[in-house]
Amino acid sequence: MRYMFNDEYFEEGGPMIFYLGGEWEIKPGSISSGILVDIAKEHKGMLFYTEHRFYGQSKPTANILPENLKYLHVKQALADLAHFIEHKRETVPALANAKVIMAGGSYSATMVVWFKKLYPHLLTGGWASSAPILAKVDFFEYKEVVGKALRELGSEQCYQRVENGIAELQAMITGKRSAEVKAMLKLCNSFDHHNDLDLWSLFGSISNIFSGIVQYQSEGDVPYYCDYLMSFNDDLTAISNFFLWSVGVTSGCADVSYKSTLAYYLDSTYANGASRPWYYQTCNEYGWYQSSSSPNQPFGSKFPATLYTTLCADIFGQKYSNEHIHELVAQTNEDFGGLNPEVENVYMTHGALDPWSAMGHGEEEGASVIPRASHCADFGSISSGDSAEMRASKEKLLELVREWLK
Repeated sequence: MRYMFNDEYFEEGGPMIFYLGGEWEIKPGSISSGILVDIAKEHKGMLFYTEHRFYGQSKPTANILPENLKYLHVKQALADLAHFIEHKRETVPALANAKVIMAGGSYSATMVVWFKKLYPHLLTGGWASSAPILAKVDFFEYKEVVGKALRELGSEQCYQRVENGIAELQAMITGKRSAEVKAMLKLCNSFDHHNDLDLWSLFGSISNIFSGIVQYQSEGDVPYYCDYLMSFNDDLTAISNFFLWSVGVTSGCADVSYKSTLAYYLDSTYANGASRPWYYQTCNEYGWYQSSSSPNQPFGSKFPATLYTTLCADIFGQKYSNEHIHELVAQTNEDFGGLNPEVENVYMTHGALDPWSAMGHGEEEGASVIPRASHCADFGSISSGDSAEMRASKEKLLELVREWLK
């Protein structure tokens, strides 16, 4: 298992403090500053940052053809961690009796919760930032939170502009004006408005631009993009210009066809980074397809979860039918307990405007929900820039770690 470590603050008797890598490549910055480093300093701990099989530089097979993907499952990734902890205790005398603290963000936060469920004896305490713990095929709540963020951080006018602009695009297509839409959005000739999968891909792509802004926002991002949208005279012009600006079409055309998405995921080399292995995990374990099924969001109704389950079958084989994906996702919830994982000593935090928070614990289950914050926003050291709620949550984490390590 590929990993990085920082033993700058370690003294014998100190804990092992893990930051778990998820569907990304690990980089040393994550264990050289931030709240986990502060915890290591206080408790004289050794920091580890582990890389998840099939992501980053961890390439256990020559390629990611379907027959090799049988080695990619969260249970195998959790077993890798268990083996790593046991190996360190056996081979490093100073760590023989070390307690273990684990932290993760997003999918790797989910792993912290599930590690505690499967290997409670190996984990003293864990912190899960932005952990989705309910697997769900049709994750319609995601776009609801994106809409809520446009309203709360932008304005009601901004929300309406997005909703009306997208509704107008939909109406043009159903009203036999798709040639105009194609020209306005500079769509490539491969786009076929008679093909549901192409239409769904287009509207899914437009909504995903907003999802990216909200999920990864820094302060001021949403008002900035809303100001841009409001600078146009009408809703349709605003949405089409925003689309062209976001996808960077200056010359040439925007390829949002289903075929181009499929071709991208069919590449079974490691060239596209996390995309193919992560998509496989969604088909095989989680779902989490961010659909337009809810009327309480501004992105229209043209990207059902079926778009994403169809993609599963076309990439990984026809056994990934809609029905089978539902069975696999139900199995994940059965294995790990869904919203009732029944674990002790795991602290969960969420941003109130993180679209993923809908699949995790709320305040009534003991999590801290930080107003106006988004995804994995709480890994920094305590600072003057923190809101009162952010600071309180970080202080609670530090206090819990002290209790766990007593």
